[in-house]
Amino acid sequence: MRIWIDADACPGPVKEILFRAADRMRVESVLVANHCLKVPRSPFIKTIQVKPGFNVADARIIDDVEPGDLVITADIPLAAEVVAASATALNPRGTLYTEESIQEHLARRNFMDEMRSAGAITGGPPALSKVHLQAFANQLDRYLTRYATVAPR
Repeated sequence: MRIWIDADACPGPVKEILFRAADRMRVESVLVANHCLKVPRSPFIKTIQVKPGFNVADARIIDDVEPGDLVITADIPLAAEVVAASATALNPRGTLYTEESIQEHLARRNFMDEMRSAGAITGGPPALSKVHLQAFANQLDRYLTRYATVAPR
């Protein structure tokens, strides 16, 4: 099991939570971005720098993700591909995308995209708060604890 991080837009505080979890749980975590990333020295934290371009990092994650992996992303279309690949996606705000929930999230995202295309001013999500970070940390901990109980080390 690996944690894949769509790192181009992943907030710094979320990355910090992931770095600590990678070392604590001894799980390989791979940050994928189209720019150079600064990460702590750890045998469990790796980076992959891809060429600039639309969805290049997403494509790399999809090419390498395996069933049982966890992908950290706010990109709902990427999350849908992750779920289709028998993996799980987790939003930096703590929303877990699963087979049961991804279609609803994708439909809502597509609806809002159509509204914006028609000229509606919909605004963006609220700023990332401590509540969001706690929700993310809790969901990550639940996922990794479940993984640790079923996977040999």
